Amino acid sequence: YFLLCVNYFFYGETVADYFATFVQRREQLQFLIRYHRFISFALYLTGFCMFVLSLVKKHYRLQFYMFAWTHVTLLITVTQSHLVIQNLFEGMIWFLVPISSVICNDITAYIFGFFFGRTPLIKLSPKKTWEGFIGGFFSTVVFGFIFSYFLAQHQYFVCPVEYNSETNRFVTECEPSELFQMKKYAVPPLLQAVLGWETVNMYPFQMHSIALSTFASLIGPFGGFFASGFKRAFKIKDFADTIPGHGGIMDRFDCQYLMATFVHVYITSFIRGPNPSKLLKQLLILQPEQQLSVYKTLKSHLVEKGILQPSLRG
Repeated sequence: YFLLCVNYFFYGETVADYFATFVQRREQLQFLIRYHRFISFALYLTGFCMFVLSLVKKHYRLQFYMFAWTHVTLLITVTQSHLVIQNLFEGMIWFLVPISSVICNDITAYIFGFFFGRTPLIKLSPKKTWEGFIGGFFSTVVFGFIFSYFLAQHQYFVCPVEYNSETNRFVTECEPSELFQMKKYAVPPLLQAVLGWETVNMYPFQMHSIALSTFASLIGPFGGFFASGFKRAFKIKDFADTIPGHGGIMDRFDCQYLMATFVHVYITSFIRGPNPSKLLKQLLILQPEQQLSVYKTLKSHLVEKGILQPSLRG
């Protein structure tokens, strides 16, 4: 029940955000969107009251134990999987580069550790070594830089996913933003002597890929260490046996969820700016008198800025 409530809350927000034009045509959906958070909270309160009413003497400890684990599990899985979906809507490249960087780091750290590992890194994972950790870091940064170069050349990977109400489907066609347009950069003096280049052409996104790869290499592995400590606490080797020799699905995603959260925070903090198309969709949902008020306020502001001629006022 709580799983359904949390999914309703998160993905209802996504529907309201990306399907605003479609929702505007359906009066029955407008009520659900307008009072979405209140409905979500009411559903949660219903579950909370049902839990309290279901408490049984001599089983209080077990019931609260399960109640707490339910919330922790939902926080870790549903919340972060929702962020993965949000990253996908920003463009496939924001999903493929981070997830590939984590996979690359996992593989290269193992290879470097296998051939050159001598110094233990952390007690939770005795097989992890400093040599593997450092080798995986440099390998992942180089991989992310090169992989980003190839993906940035294709609209399908760089364009945000948007819903086209006329064709009733998602589209990934756009004029690539400045992040995905080739620019010329000056090579630092120290590297000029080594490379023999004064300038280099590259996509701005490749600079951001360094930040993503760095996180995947330095902080991402701590998700794996956390999972290792969790399994040791319960004296289990793997979460499941879905993949022979590699454990279950969660054993493969112990770093991915942490990475997805970072990517979402990174996009909202350093990449995403005001989105005119989403703002326009929200304005179209307003009542006519509210739209007119916004129009008059905006026109007055543009006249004061000198963008519109005063003769247009009135």
